Amino acid sequence: MLQKRELELVVISDVHLGTYGARASELVSYLRSIKPKTLVLNGDIIDIWQFSKHYFPSDHMQVLKEITSLLSKDTKVYYITGNHDEMLRKFTGFNMGNFEIQNKLVLPLQTGVAWFFHGDVFDTTMKHSKWIAKLGGKGYDFLIIINTIVNWFSEKLGRGRVSLSKKVKDSVKGVLKFVNNFEETAAEIAINNGYQFVVCGHIHYPQLKTITNSSGESVLYLNSGDWVENSTALEYNNGEWKLYKHAPKNGDFVPKQEAAQQKAALSYDQLLQEVIANLNFEAK
Repeated sequence: MLQKRELELVVISDVHLGTYGARASELVSYLRSIKPKTLVLNGDIIDIWQFSKHYFPSDHMQVLKEITSLLSKDTKVYYITGNHDEMLRKFTGFNMGNFEIQNKLVLPLQTGVAWFFHGDVFDTTMKHSKWIAKLGGKGYDFLIIINTIVNWFSEKLGRGRVSLSKKVKDSVKGVLKFVNNFEETAAEIAINNGYQFVVCGHIHYPQLKTITNSSGESVLYLNSGDWVENSTALEYNNGEWKLYKHAPKNGDFVPKQEAAQQKAALSYDQLLQEVIANLNFEAK
C-alpha cells in the first residue's frame, strides 16, 4: 500500500456527484492518497440541481464513504455550501464531531488568514434568473457526456484527454471577462477585510495567483477548480499552497462492475437516507 501524503489542509469543490460528468473514481483515488488535518469541501459536492433519481452509481457513493473515513480518522471537515447544493444552506451552523456545514469560512494559517467561500454570490444569473442558470446546467451536463465519449475514443487512440467545454469557454470573450471580474472582485473584498488568501470554487477554473489592486495591495487568489473537467484540488502544507492536478494512472480506484448500472428510481429523500445509511464514522 502506498504511503499517504500528510497535508495540513486540502480544498476540493465542484464534484457534482449525481451527474454523468463527475470524475468520482479519480477523486476516490486522490482521497485515498492523502491524510489531511483539515478538508474543506468548497461547494457543489452533491449536485442537487441536476440530480437524477436514476443515477447515483457506487463510485459516487464511495466518494462520500472516503470523506467519512477521513472524519473517523480525526480529519476536520468543513462543508461550504454552493449553488448546486444550496438546499443544505438551511443547515448552516450544523456541527457534529469533526464535521461542520457553513456558508463561508475563515481559517488562520501559518502564513496568513484564509477566506473560503464557494463564489456563486457573485453570479447575477444565479440571483435573478435561476431557471436560466439551471437550464445552462443541463446543457453543460450534456456537453460533458459528449466530452466523456470523445475522451474515451481519444485515449484509445493514445491522444489523451480534451476538454470541449474549456475550448468553448476559452473562445467566448464574455466568459473570460466574467472569470477575470470574478477573480478581481473576490480579491478586492479579501484585501479590504485583511485576508492574505481568498479561496473559491464555482467557475471551474483552477487557479493560484497573486492579484494586486490599484492601491498596490495584494492577496493570493486560489480556485480549487473541479472534478468534472480538471480533477484538481488545493493543498496547503508547511506554509505553502500548491495546485494539485490528478493524472489517471494504474492503481487508481476502479468501481465494481455493478457501479456502471443505474440505481433503481429513488426520490431525493430516499437517496439522502441511503447516503446516511452508508456513512460509517467508525475507524476502519
